[in-house]
Amino acid sequence: MDLWIGVVAFCIGVIVGLTGMGGGALMTPALVLLFGVPPLAAVSTDLVASAVMKPVGSWVHFRQKTVNMDLVKWLAIGSVPAAFGGVLILQSLGTAESVEHGVRTALGVALLVSATLLSVRSYLKMSERVQRRRTGVQTGANNSKPLRIRPIPTMCLGVIGGVIVGMTSVGSGSIIIIGLMLLYPALKTNQLVGTDLLQAVPLVMAAALGHTLFGDLDFGLTIPLLLGSIPGVFLGAQLSSRLDGGFVRRALAFVLLASGLKMLGLPDLTTGLVLLATLLLAPAIWMLIRRHHGLPALVSTENRRRRSLATQLPLPTEQNVKINDF
Repeated sequence: MDLWIGVVAFCIGVIVGLTGMGGGALMTPALVLLFGVPPLAAVSTDLVASAVMKPVGSWVHFRQKTVNMDLVKWLAIGSVPAAFGGVLILQSLGTAESVEHGVRTALGVALLVSATLLSVRSYLKMSERVQRRRTGVQTGANNSKPLRIRPIPTMCLGVIGGVIVGMTSVGSGSIIIIGLMLLYPALKTNQLVGTDLLQAVPLVMAAALGHTLFGDLDFGLTIPLLLGSIPGVFLGAQLSSRLDGGFVRRALAFVLLASGLKMLGLPDLTTGLVLLATLLLAPAIWMLIRRHHGLPALVSTENRRRRSLATQLPLPTEQNVKINDF
């Protein structure tokens, strides 16, 4: 089984390196649903693996100065103690059976929230792009105004993310990053990713330490996870500039939806019907939303128009970038 865990961890690592998300949201349900690992052990093992992987990506962003340390500070003030709180909530559920049921339910809800927030993130990115086009402000334009930090809302976001990560290992790369987008819409994309990656380091370390102290960690699972995921993350990062990460993120949202429904114990027929309805309706709804904002229904049509314009006159950097809603 260790070999197959390593193979699955490698594949998930590639997705993380390619898209910057999906680690805990994929690894934990994979351990539970594919390998029959108890939910609590799966959460603990994934947190330890994340605590090893997160510093790598965050160090790159730190060196590139795409991290807002003030935001990291206020997020950590809320998330680090809250991560321990999430572990304590699990331990207070009583019997081992109650704890496992509580973890499974919390994980299912967190996965569904993450899948929803992926779509929310895509909508926010599209709305921002439309607004820039209307106002004539380009990506990367110099903004002389310093970012105004909102300590209390930022700390509260850290608390919410910390509790969820402590209980489920899910949320450091999805829930918190969406919260940052809503609180600080002026934050550039690279700063958003860099800040989220660095704040996740103390968060997952605190959650991993909490689970280790309570004896929930299975080192036999941790080693193959690390051996598979670390080279996978490296390969995914190398491929990120060559492959379409948008398709992977759409597939990721679909997998999160399916995993969340199964974690909540929905029957196979109900799960299948929900997934089928999602496959049929989601693309049509997204095309209607794009048309409502004055964009072509298909992203490919928008990209062809931009390439055609680019051959006729020199365009700013933002207008030469391939559009991808996800």
